Amino acid sequence: MPRTALILGASGSFGHNAARAFEEADWTVRRFDRKTGDMIRDAQGVDVIVNAMNPPNYHAWDRLIPKITGQVLAAAKASGATVLLPGNVYVFGDQPGPWSETTPHRPVARKGRVRAEMEAAYRQAAQDGVQVIILRGGDFVDPDSPNAVLNLISLKGVSKGRITSLGRPDVPRAYAYLPDMARAAVALVERRHSLALFEDVPFPGHSFSMTDLASALQAQMGRPLRVRRFPWWALRLASPVWELARELTEMRYLFDTPHRLDGTRFRQVLPDFEETSFQDVVTSHLPKGQRAGSGKSDVHPDEAMA
Repeated sequence: MPRTALILGASGSFGHNAARAFEEADWTVRRFDRKTGDMIRDAQGVDVIVNAMNPPNYHAWDRLIPKITGQVLAAAKASGATVLLPGNVYVFGDQPGPWSETTPHRPVARKGRVRAEMEAAYRQAAQDGVQVIILRGGDFVDPDSPNAVLNLISLKGVSKGRITSLGRPDVPRAYAYLPDMARAAVALVERRHSLALFEDVPFPGHSFSMTDLASALQAQMGRPLRVRRFPWWALRLASPVWELARELTEMRYLFDTPHRLDGTRFRQVLPDFEETSFQDVVTSHLPKGQRAGSGKSDVHPDEAMA
C-alpha cells in the first residue's frame, strides 16, 4: 500500500535525514517548498507530515514558530495526516535529569518557553483529533550537517589536535545521531495506528561529555587531543549586532547542565531498534586519514549518568 510523507524543512539537518530515511523505507516523499508551496494543498493525500521546519539561526522564534505551528496543524486537520515533530530538550530548563516524557516543562530561557508553548498547542490539537508524535532528541550529531554544533564548534579544530567545549568538559549531555533518529521517526509513524493520539517519545541517543569524546577520538586517532573552553566572552561582545550570538548565549546554561534522555518509552514502542554505537558515531566524525587506533577505548558514555 502506498505511503506518503510530506517533509517540511527537507533541506535542514533533521529534514534531510528524515527524507532519506523515509525513501529508504519505500515511502513516497514530498519535499515542501515554503517559497512556492501551499501547505494545506500539498498535505492532501499524505499519511504523515514531518515538521522539521525552523527559522534559520533562531531568527524571530517567538513570532515565526507559532505561525509555522498553526500552518502545520491546519494542514494536518485538513488532510487527516499524523504529525511527526522532532522535539528538543529546551523545555526542561536546568532541572535535574534524566528527562523523560513525564518530566515537567520548566524552561529557563525564551527559546525554551517558545518550544513549550508550541508543544502545548500540539497537545491540544491531539485532544481535538490530530495525531501528534514528538520524537525528542538531544543535540543533533551528524558528520554531514555542517551547522551541527559538534561540527561547527566542538570538532572544528580536531585535525589540529584540539576539541572545543562550550561548557565544563566533564559534563555529559544528550546527543542524537541524526541518521538513527530519522530511522526511529519512520519506525514510529509506521506504528502510528497502535499509538495514542499524542505521544512524547524521548530518543535516548548517546550521552557523553567532551572529555569522553576526546578520549574516544584519541583512541581512534592514536594522538593526544587538547580540550579547550569556548570563548563565550566573544559572543557576548558580538551580541548587540549578531542575532545568532545572542541566541546561542541565551542557551549557555544547557552546556553546563548534566543531562540525558530516558529511553524507557522509546524501548517500549520500538524494542528491536538498533542504534549506531558510540564508537561508530565517533568514527564517522574523524577527519579523513586520521584513524590510527583500534577504534576501542574504555569510554562508556551512556553509563556516565546511570
